[in-house]
Amino acid sequence: MSDTHSPLPREVADAYVDELIALDPITGTYLGVKESSSRLPDLSPAGQKAVAELQRATLARLDEAERAPGADSDSERRCGRLLRERLTAELAVHEADEGLRSVGNMATPAHSVREVFTVTPSGTDEDWAAIAERLRAVPTAYAGYRESLALGLERKLYAAPRPTATFVEQLTEWSDTGEGRGWFEDFVSAGPQALRAELDEAARGATAAVVELRDWMRDVYTPAIEGTPNTAGRERYARWARYFNGTDLDLDEAYAYGWAEYHRLLGEMRKEAERILPGAATPWVALAHLDEHGKHIEGVDEVRDWLQGLMDEAIEKLDGTHFELAERVRKVESCIAPPGGAAAPYYTPPTEDFSRPGRTWLPTMGLTRFPVYDLVSTWYHEGVPGHHLQLAQWAHVAGNLSRYQATIGMVSANAEGWALYAERLMDELGFLTDPEHRLGYLDAQMMRAARVIVDIGMHLELEIPADSPFHPGERWTPELAQEFFGSHSSRPADFVESELTRYLTIPGQAIGYKLGERAWLLGREKARERHGDAFDLKAWHMAALSQGSLGLDDLVDELSAL
Repeated sequence: MSDTHSPLPREVADAYVDELIALDPITGTYLGVKESSSRLPDLSPAGQKAVAELQRATLARLDEAERAPGADSDSERRCGRLLRERLTAELAVHEADEGLRSVGNMATPAHSVREVFTVTPSGTDEDWAAIAERLRAVPTAYAGYRESLALGLERKLYAAPRPTATFVEQLTEWSDTGEGRGWFEDFVSAGPQALRAELDEAARGATAAVVELRDWMRDVYTPAIEGTPNTAGRERYARWARYFNGTDLDLDEAYAYGWAEYHRLLGEMRKEAERILPGAATPWVALAHLDEHGKHIEGVDEVRDWLQGLMDEAIEKLDGTHFELAERVRKVESCIAPPGGAAAPYYTPPTEDFSRPGRTWLPTMGLTRFPVYDLVSTWYHEGVPGHHLQLAQWAHVAGNLSRYQATIGMVSANAEGWALYAERLMDELGFLTDPEHRLGYLDAQMMRAARVIVDIGMHLELEIPADSPFHPGERWTPELAQEFFGSHSSRPADFVESELTRYLTIPGQAIGYKLGERAWLLGREKARERHGDAFDLKAWHMAALSQGSLGLDDLVDELSAL
């Protein structure tokens, strides 16, 4: 008897994950697929085309799967909706040839190649042998990336000059860490003596590929793009905003919302600043006072340990009261980020089997003294109850979802919105009563509101409102955006510069924090209204964290129904 079973959306989604891993072993490594450890993806135009062909074929299979018996169940419907939205958004980016100008200070193929080594298994000699093979693949991967950029030049699809200049600087730092050797050579120094010669030779080859890419970017690419606008324009921006937010946004409404949040937060910050430094001219004067005289941690190892303690404490106090955490979700590690990247902290999820736990990463930017006011809410965001609780919970309940929903189907604004909601939750629960910590939290919230304003404003060249205290009536430029961001943030100048370069590198991503938080809050409020006095916040949290990713409009619908 022949098998007449028609695959359902979740089966189609999971088959897509398997096929994508075969094309993209970097994704495989993040998911914990051991066989991926020795390989790197094809970053050439042909490699990009292969991924797009897989996406189109998957959409065709999804069309059929959504007509199959059983496809209308909640779990199948939700998975199918996510898969269709994600693949459609990804194909729109591909078909606009965005992969031919992927240059910047983060989230480029070149960054992915380097960063995957920090999560590649390295516990055994066998692991290090796979690392050596992956290192030998770096020159081919970077050559493919360069081929894509060269085709972009041929088609007059240029990256922005400012992120390109920063990228050249980063490649220089990767090629020489100050000890006469590159980052890859530093990385393999922890490898076993039995493989020392092999690892060193492979690392030198990887470093040579970095130098070759750096020289080409500096001598060929940079002169060719001279005079290109740094901003994306409305059409490109809308495409990227859809990709990062999972919905077609009303960008003018979002811009107005950013300003509304700016004015609300400024009032709160002024009140909190008065508690710290009475008579301070602005909240950022009070924050500058904390930089010098506030609580701080001395030492890189010490700040890593302190951040670990902060997350451990949050788990102990939240588990059983506002969340119900599985034992393996309770583990998260604090790490120091490798040098030569962007200035912002970040999180990497656990592998699917939790053999590698979730990890938070702090870029030190060469510092050894760390004020705590801007770290507390940031680690609630990156770690617990932020990114870690959501992404580790997805991995934990992957059997009830699809593999796709629990891993690569993530919508950036969903995850960043949850993490910003997590910061606000900790404020609501009374974890930020210390004036330093609360002003730091409000400063971080203001940074996210400023992101909405400047990211949309400068890419669309919008007018600054008449009620703005900053250049009213003028139109945004990257220079004005950096000035505004710097004057409304406690962050140092190098962080501010890195942030603005980030927004020019990945337009539309930075707005997802605030817009995502708004979606989470609206979904919670609608659920609360529906349940009335019977609303159970802990139960709602766990149901919300167990449904996998969704675009923002779909997210509000699903959260409201929980």
